[in-house]
Amino acid sequence: MSYMAVTTRYFTATHRHRLKLKMNKLKTRLTEQLGLVHPVISAPMAFAAGGQLAAAVSSAGGLGMIGGGYGDPEWLGAQFRAAGNQPVGCGFITWSLQKAPHLLDQALAEGPAAVMLSFGDPGPFAEKIHAAGSLLICQCQNLEHVKAALDVGAEVIVAQGAEAGGHGQARATMTLVPEVSDLLDARQSSALLVAAGGIADGRGLAAALMLGADGVLLGTRLWASREALVAKSHHQSILGTDGDGTIRTTVADIARQLDWPAGYSARIRRNAFTERWHGKEDELSRQALTEGRRYRQAALEADSENAAVWFGEAAGLIRDIPSAEMIIATMVSQAASLLRTRGGVFVSEDI
Repeated sequence: MSYMAVTTRYFTATHRHRLKLKMNKLKTRLTEQLGLVHPVISAPMAFAAGGQLAAAVSSAGGLGMIGGGYGDPEWLGAQFRAAGNQPVGCGFITWSLQKAPHLLDQALAEGPAAVMLSFGDPGPFAEKIHAAGSLLICQCQNLEHVKAALDVGAEVIVAQGAEAGGHGQARATMTLVPEVSDLLDARQSSALLVAAGGIADGRGLAAALMLGADGVLLGTRLWASREALVAKSHHQSILGTDGDGTIRTTVADIARQLDWPAGYSARIRRNAFTERWHGKEDELSRQALTEGRRYRQAALEADSENAAVWFGEAAGLIRDIPSAEMIIATMVSQAASLLRTRGGVFVSEDI
């Protein structure tokens, strides 16, 4: 028996998820259970993922998510209105939501398809989300986060690797995703598994499915889309940046005087601001009032050198700013082609 046949038989018997390919569509448990065309969810990126982007992703066959961020009721309401009649979800920074829990009530009143909680204990909000009929998605950075999410009934687990833009921790996508898959198997959990971090094209989508994920959460790739609420200068900066041009740091949070929990840092673009302050966090803290004003002004002006630009290592794979629909269609088409031609573990019937 050939190596490919042996490999095919092994994965057919042991892999969590059977994948069906048809007409450049990838049919997975995520698409089947959420009624999606494509196994793609957009990341609820604070400030960037508004209603227009969420609606565009849902219209393209994925699940679009509005980024509730740190919480602005007027902004949140405006973005749900911008999403129109498209089924979309909403995501929150959990530790911040604990300070303003009424924001969850506001979001749930909109009838979101899902609510995603990241960076904190989902427990205090899980029952209310389930009672409202929304899916609970929990973004997790390690196995303890996954266990906590399963304990409160999360239907979707997002395994986020440190390659991702914005906040996260230290684990890498390539090892975190299959380890979470194994954990779900061991617990006989029916929760869906979604991979996040460094995924920007069909190669990443295909790899995520091979690792045991049911789909992917796209952040940086959709940050670099026409519908994202991102300044033109920031979009231009990602086109000139490769994966080496990002850094994990806490300096943006110090400048913004945001009290992020220990253990979290943010991946942002390397620029004059990070060169000036990364490694000098104590000094920046002492000058937070003055430097904070400078930072906020630079952010208002979309100054790509003197304020944080929020994207991840996937920057090195991004060379254009197309529509969300084009991004998803191209990604799925490429992934389907790769799985047909190289992924015999899924499609070979010659055993």
